[in-house]
Amino acid sequence: MTNNLNSAIVTGSSRGIGREIATALGRLGFNVVVNYASSQAAAEQAVKEVQAAGGKAVAIQADISSAADRQRLLEHAMAAFGPIHLLVNNAGIAPLQRRDLLEADEESFDRLIGTNLKGPFFLTQACAKQMLDNVPDATGRRGNIITISSISAYTASVNRADYCIAKAGLAMMTSLFAVRLAASGINVYEIRPGIIQTDMTAGVKEKYDRLIAGGLTPLARWGQPEDVARAVIAIARGLLPFSTGEVINVDGGFHLRQL
Repeated sequence: MTNNLNSAIVTGSSRGIGREIATALGRLGFNVVVNYASSQAAAEQAVKEVQAAGGKAVAIQADISSAADRQRLLEHAMAAFGPIHLLVNNAGIAPLQRRDLLEADEESFDRLIGTNLKGPFFLTQACAKQMLDNVPDATGRRGNIITISSISAYTASVNRADYCIAKAGLAMMTSLFAVRLAASGINVYEIRPGIIQTDMTAGVKEKYDRLIAGGLTPLARWGQPEDVARAVIAIARGLLPFSTGEVINVDGGFHLRQL
């Protein structure tokens, strides 16, 4: 560790990108709260992986779309490890069905926005208030907040409008909190993954195999969860102290415009 900011909450970390982030933080010596919504068995396995990597970990169930669950998550996290220094907003859900924009329904919209946008916003608010009370380290840092968004923040997919809107909202959320917290020793970042090989993308593997082979991304491969975790670790190690509100693209160059 390069500093003493070493307690983290990683939402949605029982599987996929979140589990890889939690494990990587464990290798860095962090105390990690493995947050999960439903699968206790998966969360307990993630805890074991963090511990095997060298960190401490506990699993805490909480649905981040619920105000009561968010409060309980933070309270139990602080009871386990004391002040929280790093929040990684990773939890997210996919639409129940991919529907054309003109057929989108409010029930699906509300469900997705509640987990993918409202939940991270108010959890960030709660954690930021707690971080303001943290004792700053030798460099004046009180904590970091990282939100895992998506290239869907700016890429229009008309059959999953709710997902795109939520990710675009997270981009602005990052900017807002970055401005508000900059003077308080809390930096805020957005990591924007591209096509990452997880269980969420397994159902569209053939489609993206074709697109990648056809030149969709300059780096012609699937991204892996560890690619995203590496970006988190750079921030957690304090390597980007003069950056806040920054978007870190982990997308194989998808964001580049080409002629």
